[in-house]
Amino acid sequence: MPDDPHGPEGKRMLTFQKTDKEDVVRFAPFFAEQMTHVSDFSLCFQFMWHKHFTPDYAIVEDCLVLKEVYAGKDWFHYPLSRTGDEAAERRAVALIEEYCRDREIRLHFTNVARKNVPWLVLRYGQDVSVTNIRRWRDYLYEAESFRTYAGGKYSGQRNHVNKFRKQYPDWRFDVCRPEDEGALIAFLREYDAVQRAKGSYLADEEMDEVYELVPKIGRFGLLCGLLRVGGKIVACSIGERCGDMVVVHVEKALRGYDGAYPMVAQQFALAFTGGDVKYLNRMDDAGDMGLRKSKLQYLPCEVVGKYNITPRRAIDGVAHLPVLETPRLKLSPVRDEDADVYARLASDTERNRWWGYDWHEDAPGDAPQAGWFLTFARSLFREKMELPLGIYADGALAGEVVLHRFGYHAEAEIGVRLLPEAEGNGYAAEAVSAVCEYAFSKLELERVEAKHFHENARSGRTLSLAGMRRTGEDETYVYYEKTPKM
Repeated sequence: MPDDPHGPEGKRMLTFQKTDKEDVVRFAPFFAEQMTHVSDFSLCFQFMWHKHFTPDYAIVEDCLVLKEVYAGKDWFHYPLSRTGDEAAERRAVALIEEYCRDREIRLHFTNVARKNVPWLVLRYGQDVSVTNIRRWRDYLYEAESFRTYAGGKYSGQRNHVNKFRKQYPDWRFDVCRPEDEGALIAFLREYDAVQRAKGSYLADEEMDEVYELVPKIGRFGLLCGLLRVGGKIVACSIGERCGDMVVVHVEKALRGYDGAYPMVAQQFALAFTGGDVKYLNRMDDAGDMGLRKSKLQYLPCEVVGKYNITPRRAIDGVAHLPVLETPRLKLSPVRDEDADVYARLASDTERNRWWGYDWHEDAPGDAPQAGWFLTFARSLFREKMELPLGIYADGALAGEVVLHRFGYHAEAEIGVRLLPEAEGNGYAAEAVSAVCEYAFSKLELERVEAKHFHENARSGRTLSLAGMRRTGEDETYVYYEKTPKM
């Protein structure tokens, strides 16, 4: 695994790498000791459902961070420490936030264990969305219940097992060995012949993945048990040790062998749980009501939530750009009739090198229509990526001031640029000061940040005049900030 990457000045940074199906084995050290009770953090889950999620991964603070794209959005799995270090996981959360802010990616967490939800809600305040979709919750059982089927509540399962034992006295349960692979595949094909007739796309897809999984049993260190009658495999179960639980990923039984399912479930628990393995995770029901009923009949001790957390930023609640006035300026949305002037401001490559953005990255060709620049700026506001305001002096467009890089702790960055003929009048500092006041009073930000290239000392004087305080520097930039108390 790669070492934790670092950026300038030793700052830790997230660097994601692509994965393919075979790569999931490198996640084993994190999954083996995980105590979230979430089945998604397992080798088999990542292997079998890889094509649906295809996560990228990063290792930072000795935590695994998975990032997937679902429904057009980036979703970050809650960081998973190799050693269960919650402080390290929280440091990784901060790095995810910075990663999203730097790349203007909306932050969405998924697979957040219940114990981490209160901390995240407190971290982001009341303006946060929390969901916990029922069909994806895992069913967690006490392993002892499966080993014994004791008490009246398990009388049905116990009766089925007793019937199976009586009807098939030559049954036996074996731990799968490498030489059993051919017989296991033959069993799966017999089971599959009936399964495919049901016409369930999801079930068919799962069977395809099971065939691919069988040759990986040894490499992944999986737990596999075979229930035989007269030497023939009639049921199988494949699972994986994750912390204090075993996740049961595959459980199949042939029709016509009554009681085979509760029998193989019990024998699997007897073979692979006990000691410090306290739980069986039998995964979710995917919204299948028949499967849900069956899983509930085994009396889970917990239906494990997989929480999604989406914090909102200050800009997310802004429906319309504001209009601000200072003694000399009016800060407002750029007017349609000023599209040509705005294009001159936005396309001045030489001057805009201090802006830190090259418009060619987004423009449709090297010479877009003048109106494209204003249309693009408006689209950035609609997408809640930045809050741009034109600087008007005596009714004429003089420049632009922008709040952008909105973060998740009531912070944003400010930038300002002027047309050549508007410079030297103090407009930039006046505009920055006014927007900071708006940011603190209306957007309820706690910090406005700014930076400039070392070579552009003039911007530093502007920021200082606007009441911003210098906070540091690196090889490229000098950094400033302003807070409500300044």
